[in-house]
Order: sequence, then C-alpha cells, then structure tokens
Amino acid sequence: MKKTTRTDTILTRLTQDILGKRLAPGTTLDETRLAEQFGASRTPIREALRQLAASGLVELRPHRAPLVAPTNDLRLAEMFDVMAELEALCASRATLAMNAAQRAELDAFHRSMAPIVRDSDVAAYRAANVVFHTMIYDGARNGYLKQIALSTRERLAPHRGVQLEAPARLAQSHLEHGEIVTAILRGDHEAAANAMRRHLTITRETLATLAPARTSGDLPK
Repeated sequence: MKKTTRTDTILTRLTQDILGKRLAPGTTLDETRLAEQFGASRTPIREALRQLAASGLVELRPHRAPLVAPTNDLRLAEMFDVMAELEALCASRATLAMNAAQRAELDAFHRSMAPIVRDSDVAAYRAANVVFHTMIYDGARNGYLKQIALSTRERLAPHRGVQLEAPARLAQSHLEHGEIVTAILRGDHEAAANAMRRHLTITRETLATLAPARTSGDLPK
C-alpha cells in the first residue's frame, strides 16, 4: 500500500487552508517560509505546489513566488464531471475485462480497508483509496484510458483527498466502494459504472459542504 509522504501531508494541509479561506486568493506562498513551517526541505514543498497548481488552487509564476489562485467553481465542477465519466468507463470496462484473480484481489483489497475505516485513519485511507481506484483503472485494460484517468485524477487529487476528512466520510466512501466491487464481481458493467458515478458525485457534494464548514472553523486544521 502506498505510504503517506511528506508531500502528501503538506499538500493536504495547504488544500485545507486554501479551501477553508485561511489562505485567501492572492496570498503569496513563499517556499522558504513554507519549508520552515512544515519542517521540510523545499523539494516536497515544490511538489505540493505543483500539484496544487495542476488542480487550479495555486498559480505558478516564473521567477516569482506562487499565489493562491482565485476560486473557480465552474472549472472544478467540469473536472469532476469528466472524472466521473472516466472512472465510470473504467469500472464498466474492468467488469468485462478483469480475470478471476484480479476480481479477487480487488475484493480482498477493499475488505482490507475496513480496519482503516474503523480506526478513522484518514491518511491511510487516502493512500489506500488511490490504490483502489488505480486497480480499477488497471482492470479496464486500456492504457490510454488509464493515462487520461490518472492525469485527471492528479488534477483533482487535493480536492478528493481533503473531502475524506468530512464527518463519517470514510465509512460512507467505503460503502460506495463496496457497491462498485459488488457490481464488478457480479459482472454487471452498467451497475458498476452507475455506482462509480454516484461515488464521484457524492465526493463532489461532500467537498462542497466541507469548504464552508472549514471557513467557520467547525473542522480541525
């Protein structure tokens, strides 16, 4: 299972602060100050800023410090729409293309995430969640589709990662994964696609409720 890296931690914290308006649009993000704040080298800081820029949360500027980008809700909605269709297609194709061993591996991995949910370990679930979805990309057996899905996922990674901190979201996400796995195991490609679309829709809706909550200080930093 992918371990949580320093970059992951920094990325999540900065995403929280940007979505929660603790870092307002136009705020300068100085690499040296961030490195001191997180007790890290500038390498993971730069990688986190790169990922934030890919997701539209940060604006990179040549020879100048990055800035927190203006909020673009329409752009984010469009990205989630595309991600939902890409992952639905992956789930549909995986249902038809996965062999018995791959199906069993997916089911076993999903079950292995249950203790993480019980422990409310957001960081571990976030890492496992990436593996879970990637297994479905692989199961679709289409390299180009996987490439596009991974690229789009990277752009949404900060948003998808931080929404897992919403109350009871881990348990709900795990149930949604279960619906996807059940459909794949049954060989019902339409149900698998629909379950994946619902999963991404709920992810997007959860994110929409999370940002206001962070603004009011209801959730921990």
